[in-house]
Amino acid sequence: MILSEELKNNSYPGRGIVIGKSKCGRFAVTAYFIMGRSENSRNRVFVEEGEGIRTEAFDPSKLTDPHLIIYAPVRVLGNKTIVTNGDQTDTIYNLMNQQLTFEQALRTREFEDDAPNYTPRISGIMKVEGGEYSYAMSILKSNNHNPDSCLRFTYSYKNPIAGEGHFIHTYMGDGNPLPSFKGEPKEVVIDEDIDTFTNTIWTSLNEDNKVSLFVRYINIEDGTYETRIVNKNQ
Repeated sequence: MILSEELKNNSYPGRGIVIGKSKCGRFAVTAYFIMGRSENSRNRVFVEEGEGIRTEAFDPSKLTDPHLIIYAPVRVLGNKTIVTNGDQTDTIYNLMNQQLTFEQALRTREFEDDAPNYTPRISGIMKVEGGEYSYAMSILKSNNHNPDSCLRFTYSYKNPIAGEGHFIHTYMGDGNPLPSFKGEPKEVVIDEDIDTFTNTIWTSLNEDNKVSLFVRYINIEDGTYETRIVNKNQ
């Protein structure tokens, strides 16, 4: 699947995570984007924090509710990079630091408490060590907007193929309530070059709804990385 076409055909995928391997096979790749329909959601930027990033209000005077929109989407724990759409980043980081697994950490969480949408919590983790690379992705979602039932899915990818990645996002499109993501993470093509990949995603996102984008290419051999951050609010 061509990622640009998938994005252009969905005006509101919400928040999205892509993880995979570059075409050249040298880089572990991830991207995370956020979108917004309300002024509060659109009033955000990504900023670097340590080896990760966090969201912050572009105009603090316009911030009406930090709940669910201010968090650290990306944190690094040793040889692992954690990418999520909410404060479950911290849950994964803290519990994996106590020797729990990615899946065990997420069993302590559910979908977001934003009725009637009950937005899915999507998460990813990448492990790069000694020239080897693997990753996993997770989605926690309500059972067709029934908050009494949480559906949990984890997908693991060992020795990913060069040029291939997987894309998971929160919504199937716009609506009220917003329809949750369905199915397995979608297989997508990963560009060889970080700037090409960044530009492809950013230009394919709906102009009115896109807010911020993070992209990272990690060298599988030595763990060094390059990062790109694009914010609509400048």
